[in-house]
Amino acid sequence: MSISEADVRHVAMLARLALSDEQVSRLQGELNSILGNIEKMQELDLEGVEPTSHSIPLRNATRPDVVKPGLPRELALLNAPEAENGAFVIPRIVGAEEGA
Repeated sequence: MSISEADVRHVAMLARLALSDEQVSRLQGELNSILGNIEKMQELDLEGVEPTSHSIPLRNATRPDVVKPGLPRELALLNAPEAENGAFVIPRIVGAEEGA
């Protein structure tokens, strides 16, 4: 499997990213390299290896949940460029017209 230039441009468009031709070419190469590494890993013989095995024994470092007071809303919104009804107001991104 390989990623085409059209694939990179399509994903960039879906992510609303403006990429130069140079960036598209570089990303195409990087993504194809990643896919090549994945294909190599698929060739590994993993018979007898547990799905959750790890080369280094790990333990979860958990702690008890402790309720602590949070940041007051007024303080959180203090430096917000724009706030309304106790919430941050951000510029529209998805569905925004070009140049708006």
